[in-house]
Amino acid sequence: MTHFRNLRNPATLNWVSSHFVENQLKPPFLELGLSHIAQRQNPRLYRTKGSVVTEACDGLDVAKIPRATLKEAQAALLEYLHCTRNIPFMDAEIMSKNSPDFLRNLLKRVNIANDVGSSMRRFLCYHPINEFEPFFESLGLKPCEYAPFLHRDLMFLSDDSLLLANYRVLCRFGIERNKIGLVYKKAVQVFQLEFGVLPLKLQAYQELGLSDSFMVKIIVCSPCVLIGDVDMKFIKVLEILRSMGFDYAWIKEHLSEQDSYNWSMILRVLNFFREMCCSSELVGLISQHPGLLFESSGYAVFSLIAFLLKFGLPIDQISSMFLLFPKIQVRHFVSNLIRSFLLFREIEMEVDEIGKIVRSYPILLGSHRLKKANSLLSHLNVGKKRLCKYIQENPQELSKWGTGSRVEPLPNSGEDMESQRLKMKFFLDLGYGENPDMMKKAFKVFRGRGKELQERFDSIVNAGLDKAAVSEMVSVSPQILNQSKAVIQSKIDVLANELGYPLSSLVTFPSFLSYTTQRVRLRLAMYNWLKDHKKADPDLALSTIVACSDKVFMNQYVNHHPSGPLVWQDLKAKFSMDD
Repeated sequence: MTHFRNLRNPATLNWVSSHFVENQLKPPFLELGLSHIAQRQNPRLYRTKGSVVTEACDGLDVAKIPRATLKEAQAALLEYLHCTRNIPFMDAEIMSKNSPDFLRNLLKRVNIANDVGSSMRRFLCYHPINEFEPFFESLGLKPCEYAPFLHRDLMFLSDDSLLLANYRVLCRFGIERNKIGLVYKKAVQVFQLEFGVLPLKLQAYQELGLSDSFMVKIIVCSPCVLIGDVDMKFIKVLEILRSMGFDYAWIKEHLSEQDSYNWSMILRVLNFFREMCCSSELVGLISQHPGLLFESSGYAVFSLIAFLLKFGLPIDQISSMFLLFPKIQVRHFVSNLIRSFLLFREIEMEVDEIGKIVRSYPILLGSHRLKKANSLLSHLNVGKKRLCKYIQENPQELSKWGTGSRVEPLPNSGEDMESQRLKMKFFLDLGYGENPDMMKKAFKVFRGRGKELQERFDSIVNAGLDKAAVSEMVSVSPQILNQSKAVIQSKIDVLANELGYPLSSLVTFPSFLSYTTQRVRLRLAMYNWLKDHKKADPDLALSTIVACSDKVFMNQYVNHHPSGPLVWQDLKAKFSMDD
């Protein structure tokens, strides 16, 4: 419960909101005694002048080019790359046939006469291309993906012999050329290894008994295993999974080429589950939910654990929850939990009640993506207080309020009917009469339950004003009753006891209660300073000082003294800090 008690601290509540909304899959490892694993960053390289790389990934703004024209352009590019630039025929052919975006953009720069091929050859004679562009595109990268990798001062592939040497090693090993781009994108360091190093690294994994076909999948998914020495965390994960009965084919099946894996983090997740579950439970858990291991390399799991620990769930209850985990991606489960928490905060549910629901129903909250607060309040036709109470009494109803589902209004409760009766009585006492149009207007103007409106009205009367005068104030400025009783009382206290104005000022200026105390204090402080310096009429009405806009107040009062703007800024800073 220690973790949950921390939620009473507003800073901790904000941590739960902001940290998990902005970093849903970046868990606070310090909470779990874990250290953050820094991610390797690709070095920033540049395009050369005259590049034809486009900035957009999709929907290039180029006209459709006939297939025959494209074939002639491919043939011309092949001839240029192989005959003029001495690139091996197979590499040149692959580049020319698998770089359509590059070719289309190149054709836009060529002044095509009758013969596309001749025009292209003539253009290429006088305009050398950046060979890295068709090369990277032929590896499966889009222009916007390879643009950051282009060298500032290199145009010709032959100038980067390490890149070509390591590229050919990967090709010979069996990695498809259109997937080598993924390897480059995830771990450019692999292509910067010295001559002969990469084959030795591949051989080291072969000697550990890993087949070439398995390593091909691993390298595309996780090329970081080729950086540094043999990745022993990766080997350890394989050993544990194999001991549990999971073969290499199963591992390959559940790895995505679009992801990049941190085997150290996966090992931590695996060890965590091994400590929590017995062997048979763990095998069943991983069989049904391989995403717990492989999705985001386990970061999502630790985000979830950290979130639940914050709400006071004991570790054994978290363990039990995982054994009942639904068929849903972990990151979606975490996102749904966060969305539920934010909903509870928006409807102003008490912190204790939020914690109680999170601890009691984590599976329910994580399994459904709830509608937003405003949408729920509208569809259910209830206020925040009733919704809070209804959720606390009927938490299972949350499963019916997911996005895309139809939500029916809640039936009127006895409290609602009583509130309506008191509201009608209040409006009649104010003199709205029984005219339906007048009542409709009153219901739009006044927000709050009938009992609350009466209490707010009485708080003004009890301050020392006549009931008839307060009724007149409300008819002139009805919005003053849309504030809580405590706020109204505090503003009256500021007016009478702090600023020294008589209560009768409210009768002539009832909208005073609509303004913030910060604005009132700031305006009055500035006005008093101007009075002391003989730059303001000493008998200005309270409404004149408070109600005008900042622009008018500045022009008509503050700027009348040379030091006025500076004093105004100082006072604004002072009252902003005091607020």
